[in-house]
Amino acid sequence: MDKVLFIIVLALGISTVLNLLLKKVGVSQIIGYIFTGTILAYSFGLQDSSQSNTLEHIGEFGIVFLMFTIGLEISLSKMNNMKKEIFGNGFMQATFTALAILSICFFIFNLDFVTSLIISTAFALSSTAVVLSYLKSSKEIYAPYGQRATGILIFQDIAVIPLLILLGFLTNDAEHSVWIIIKDTVISALIVVGILFFIGRKVVSWLLHFSASSEEDELFMGSVLFIVISASLLASYFGFTYSLGAFVAGMVIAETKYHHKVEYDIAPFKDILLGTFFIVVGMKINISYFLDNVALIIGIFILVLILKTLITFMVLKISTNSSTSLKTALSISQVGEFSFVIFAVASVGGLIDKELESLLLLIVIFSMLITPFFISHINHFVDSFIKDDYIALLDEKAFKTREGHIIVCGYSDIGKSVAEHLDEMKLPYVIIDNNPKNVQLALKQNKEAYLGDMSELAMIEALHTENCASVIVTLDNIDKKKAVCETIRQYTKDIHLIAKVVSQDEKNKLRGIDIDVIVDGKYEVGRILVDKMMVCQMRI
Repeated sequence: MDKVLFIIVLALGISTVLNLLLKKVGVSQIIGYIFTGTILAYSFGLQDSSQSNTLEHIGEFGIVFLMFTIGLEISLSKMNNMKKEIFGNGFMQATFTALAILSICFFIFNLDFVTSLIISTAFALSSTAVVLSYLKSSKEIYAPYGQRATGILIFQDIAVIPLLILLGFLTNDAEHSVWIIIKDTVISALIVVGILFFIGRKVVSWLLHFSASSEEDELFMGSVLFIVISASLLASYFGFTYSLGAFVAGMVIAETKYHHKVEYDIAPFKDILLGTFFIVVGMKINISYFLDNVALIIGIFILVLILKTLITFMVLKISTNSSTSLKTALSISQVGEFSFVIFAVASVGGLIDKELESLLLLIVIFSMLITPFFISHINHFVDSFIKDDYIALLDEKAFKTREGHIIVCGYSDIGKSVAEHLDEMKLPYVIIDNNPKNVQLALKQNKEAYLGDMSELAMIEALHTENCASVIVTLDNIDKKKAVCETIRQYTKDIHLIAKVVSQDEKNKLRGIDIDVIVDGKYEVGRILVDKMMVCQMRI
């Protein structure tokens, strides 16, 4: 135990010094953690020791808290809004990538089918830890490509669950049929989700409200940690990963009014534990084996990167512009951390041999080492040679000095009408819409329009919304409309917020938000009809 504590203290010291040095040259702290693990492994011989296993268990909770913060970003309403990105793009990307790699492993490298299946499913996954850490820190998560990358990563994280179940079936000596395993798994999943959502939601809301009302930060933080770990243990008890329970717990809290505070308070714990995970990754690096096979490792990595980029680009190009498609494809072209889990389970079950496992692990590690170096340059790389004529780049500096303008959120039929009336009154305005077709149409009509999502804080900050006179929300989707109004009011209360609704149900959903004017379309049409009738009578 004393040696473990000594190693942890040493890891903190080495990683701190390395990350301070690397930060000065703009290198991700992930690299510092991985190098720390390698230094410790070769200094104390920890590659296969019990201390390494202890640290690995600690590091696993880094992934747990990362999945929890992802859950905080994905409420049920937001998941419904992102169903195309998650269940459309995500499913196609993961499936087509796995099939392509399966074919290459089986037909070109002549591996057996089970080994090919394991490699293909593992390599189809991307690194949630690396990509989302960058997207969130750089606020690129709110950009169009960040939203699509997030949706695909969420699907991949969800897909890990059936993949691990599949491995369990493959390592099972046929004691049960696949249908029995699937049936038991579905029943267990329904129980876990049911407990966490239908029972846990009330308990979570009460606990957070009770701890927040105490005005003691440590009690609130303790309540959050209790919720995360309890949900993780519940999922584990039913045979799922800790990460699934944490992810669902995050989604439950996302439905409460405390999700912003929870996300802010949990960040230090998540970052430290995630750092431990990458230290353990660094401990798995076998330098001599890497040097002996460096050409093969780099060659396979480049092949996987090109293949995943091409497949993701083609999947997204169906519904998205070339620039966003390529940025998304490049951002998720690496192999992810859940591959470590898949290869470890497969190796223990005798599905792949140890030497092949070592090679695969080094490919994944090399992939995660390289990703932080190029992911921050994706925007510049893609924008330098792909120009989508309907995408206007938002110049944040220009909005710093702009004042008194109007922001029109949405350019559907109502948005077009609003713009026409503002033109007649010669009032300055800017249009924001998350639909590229609407932005393209507005630009063709010589209007100032930008592609963006006003429900995301980064877009509101980039527009310096506090300097505008009013925001007019003309969106049709009530969930998106509510999210936009809530985010604007969280950002500033000093501007006029006007929103249109089409039913009493929509008006009820917006209740509690400080909206200056809610315009009911049906009511206004009725009033105008009566006004017109009175005008006709006066003419008689």
